[in-house]
Amino acid sequence: MIQKILIANRGEIALRIIRACKEMGIKSVAVYSDVDRDALHTRSADEAYYIGESDSRKSYLNMDKLISVTKQSRCEAIHPGYGFLAENHLFANKIQSAGLIFIGPDAKALKLVADKIAARNTVRDTGAPIIPGMMGKAEQKNEFNREAEKIGFPVIVKASMGGGGKGMRIVWNAEELTQAIELGSREALSAFGDDTVYIEKYIEEPRHIEFQVLADNYGNVIHLFERECSIQRRYQKIIEESPSCALNDELRKRMGETAIKIIKACNYNNAGTVEFLFDKNKNFYFLEVNARIQVEHPVTELITNTDLIKEQIKIASGNKLSYIQDDIQQNGHAIEARIYAEDPNNNFIPSPGKILHLIEPSGPGIRLDSGIYEGYEIPVFYDPLISKLIVWGETRDVAMSRMNRALNEYRIIGVKTILKLLTHIIKDERFIKGTMNTHFLDNFEIDESNENLEKIAAVAALCETLVSKEKHTPQEPSRKTSLWKIIGRESALG
Repeated sequence: MIQKILIANRGEIALRIIRACKEMGIKSVAVYSDVDRDALHTRSADEAYYIGESDSRKSYLNMDKLISVTKQSRCEAIHPGYGFLAENHLFANKIQSAGLIFIGPDAKALKLVADKIAARNTVRDTGAPIIPGMMGKAEQKNEFNREAEKIGFPVIVKASMGGGGKGMRIVWNAEELTQAIELGSREALSAFGDDTVYIEKYIEEPRHIEFQVLADNYGNVIHLFERECSIQRRYQKIIEESPSCALNDELRKRMGETAIKIIKACNYNNAGTVEFLFDKNKNFYFLEVNARIQVEHPVTELITNTDLIKEQIKIASGNKLSYIQDDIQQNGHAIEARIYAEDPNNNFIPSPGKILHLIEPSGPGIRLDSGIYEGYEIPVFYDPLISKLIVWGETRDVAMSRMNRALNEYRIIGVKTILKLLTHIIKDERFIKGTMNTHFLDNFEIDESNENLEKIAAVAALCETLVSKEKHTPQEPSRKTSLWKIIGRESALG
């Protein structure tokens, strides 16, 4: 078994991995940039090393520095978490060439699944359903036009090596196609260093359903059932749940078996996710393989009573899977809400700043994977995801009620967040009925009739906390903070 791991990440996922290491008796090493000196993950690990400036290119994306610190700290392995270098086959290859262990799929599998065209071709050979389309360069406009006419509009233009919505455009007619391909190609080159794009039939009002998989180095593969991830904003998931309301037992079995077939065809090892689009007629189509632990992995852990991070470490250590397929059963219902420090009233721009007041939800069936604390300064340099609220219930109704209660308990003052948006989604009739699709948030409106009352309540709670602190902290009379100043400052926070 691996004895010491460097975690090449930050925030809540770094903390999640550190906790798994502690429970396994494994030493953990954190890394941090300038702005992360006081981050929770640096305090929680057994050791912490400075790796560079706040710009991620000079710290969390600096492959050579990360490998150097891994050797310096005498770690045997690197866990990349998600984001940053987690799906970078060059990083995995460098780690393996340095005689270290990459806790994730091997470099060859990473390279295959990262190339959407190569992955599609591999999946097509298995007989699994894929969305019709073609790839090419921007100058192949005649071929693209013929393919679009053949499969029918609308189509979607994507970057071959893309992800996160970059380079993606929906095209509704032939007049728009050439420009969309040229723009998508330029964006793809800028973001991924490869201007290859492809078009495929655009599935209208689809659901996004993915299957969690585990694969060891001995050919054993299992799935851990599905996650419904249809509630998205700009192709980024914000609420996930399991089981999906859209699947019956027969469909669930068929999709799980297809996911396993795809993973085997890609010679994939470790944890991963096979994503599908699911149309109104209950047809499903392969979308992509996510070659890492995912943000939403706690949903699967709660309904299957597993620990996916520990399984990743065991697989990377050379162990066989801890489970066979029949061991994995769905139990109850889990929902995850991602908490982003973003301003919903200002086009969701990031909202960095200091957390002045924090109340976190707790109680039966509630899990909070968080990287923040009261007084923590959220930096501007990284993804604005600051925590994940996950609830479990015996039924979906219980889980929804629990999520609603937990979201209403959650208080973050000092930065803007999407907490209000999440509470409205949970209470939306379409969510309650389970009839959502990936366009759920298009033109979604929030009832702000009680917004001022909520602001006043939040400011009052902060004032009460500060007054209580002042009472227990001796001060010179001239240095006491005016409550009017407190209220004046906080009224601008929303």
